[in-house]
Amino acid sequence: MTIPTIPFGSTGHGSTRCIFGGTALSRASQEEADRTLEVLLQYGINHIDTAAGYGDSELRIGPWMRRHRDRFFLATKTGERSADGARAQLERSLRRLQVDHVDMIQLHSLTEPDEWQQALAGGGALEALIRARDEGLTRYIGITGHGVTVARSHLEALERHPFDAVLLPLNYPMHQIPEYAADFERLHGECRRRGVAVQTIKAIARRRWTGSARPHPTWYEPLAGQPEIDAAVHWVLAHDGVFLNTAGDMRLLPRILAAAARFPATTTTAATAAAKYDTAAGKALANRQVQPLFTAAQNVI
Repeated sequence: MTIPTIPFGSTGHGSTRCIFGGTALSRASQEEADRTLEVLLQYGINHIDTAAGYGDSELRIGPWMRRHRDRFFLATKTGERSADGARAQLERSLRRLQVDHVDMIQLHSLTEPDEWQQALAGGGALEALIRARDEGLTRYIGITGHGVTVARSHLEALERHPFDAVLLPLNYPMHQIPEYAADFERLHGECRRRGVAVQTIKAIARRRWTGSARPHPTWYEPLAGQPEIDAAVHWVLAHDGVFLNTAGDMRLLPRILAAAARFPATTTTAATAAAKYDTAAGKALANRQVQPLFTAAQNVI
């Protein structure tokens, strides 16, 4: 089974609705990474999203790029906030990924207001990324973030620069926060109007860890059963035009991709589909004690 593609914003690339989240490879061996690639090829995944801050992820993806560069839209991120720091980190990422350019470089996890201002101001990271794009080191520029205020922050960022993509959390429990849901819908609508790709993360998040036992490498407790993963994944994909970035656990990757491959093609409106899966997700997750990862009091990881 393959996962359908849709336009990735205005880039001209048709990306699979599931994007491989490279954070899953942060502590992987090369052998484990190579096995993961086979899973991606099995489902036709053609878009990889990694980051300089994802441990060994870029190093593990690099050997794949020697063999399969033309099969993937390759995106990475910089967590640096200054122009010089961002440029140096991008050049390091290119070496680690064994490529002469990436398809997209993103400002990573802009949540704190002071970092946001620094990165987008003169002499900030965005300045370096624009220069890198002009030099052919990247084709597109995106912005990512977490927390309950991120959708609002992304809207402000789009007024400062015409980013090609945004990335932020979207899952059933977070959408039960009225302010977050309203902000997300405003951002989603504005991105559709501007032709900006909307990438979403934390689809299968259950809650923050509550005990010392942590059987998954994710910083949050994920849903692990296939029925719950199906409900969570289908709920996200019911939002028209959004992309779902997979979770940071290689063992859960096949379950996420299987769920996405089973998402039914529908001619109904996005609103009808979302309402349908809202009900399904609510029933499936009702006894799983799902909780929002972020609140006003917990706005960071």
